[in-house]
Amino acid sequence: MKKTSLRALPEENLAKYQSLQVGNDCAVHAISAAIELLTDVRLDPQEIIDEINKLWWRGRVFRLAPKSGITPPLQVRLLRYLAKKHRLPLKASLFHLSPEVLRATAEAENIASLVTIYWWFKQAPAIYYMNHPVNYNALKGAGGHTMVFAAYDPDHYSGDVHTPWGFINSWVTQGTGLFWMEDQAFQKSWGIPLPRWGRFATVVISCKDAHQS
Repeated sequence: MKKTSLRALPEENLAKYQSLQVGNDCAVHAISAAIELLTDVRLDPQEIIDEINKLWWRGRVFRLAPKSGITPPLQVRLLRYLAKKHRLPLKASLFHLSPEVLRATAEAENIASLVTIYWWFKQAPAIYYMNHPVNYNALKGAGGHTMVFAAYDPDHYSGDVHTPWGFINSWVTQGTGLFWMEDQAFQKSWGIPLPRWGRFATVVISCKDAHQS
C-alpha cells in the first residue's frame, strides 16, 4: 500500500488535532478531533463528556454508563447528536472495513474514520509515539481504545519496529507527531471478533461541505 494521510496533511499538522484524555473518554476525543478536522469547529471534549454523563441519567444513552466506554454504534449516535445540536454538515455510519478500504478513506477530502481496537488480558498491542521505540500501551488488563485513522506510511519505523499505521490519539495534547502501530498488531486488535463492536468496526464520518486544502 502506498503512503497516504488525511487530507494529504503532514504528520505534524495532523498531530495538532490531538487532545489528552483523563478518563475513559478516548471516543469523545476522537470525535472532537474528527469534527475539527472536517469542519474547523472546535468542540471541547470535556464539555461533551459532562453533557453525555448527565444525559445518561435522563435516558439518553451515548455511552454504556456514566464515565464508561462508548462503543462504535454509540459513537455514531453521539456524532449524529452533536451534528444536529451544533448544525454541523456531518453524517456518520458504522462499517466493517478491510485494511485496504480503511487506508483509502484517507484519500477522500471529506471523510474521517474512527477505529476501535480491543485486546484481552496481557495481550495489549504496542502503540508508539512518532519514531520513538517506547511502547505507550504496555497494559496488563483487557481493554479497548478508539483513535482517528490518520496516515499510512510503509516506510515508517518507531525505533527498529516497522509501524506503518498512524493515528490521531488522545494520549497527548497537540503533540508534534502521531501514534503508530505495527501492521499485524493493528489488524489483530482492530479485527477482534466482538459482535457489532469489533471485526474491523469503523465509524466513517463524512462532511458534505468539506473545505479544501
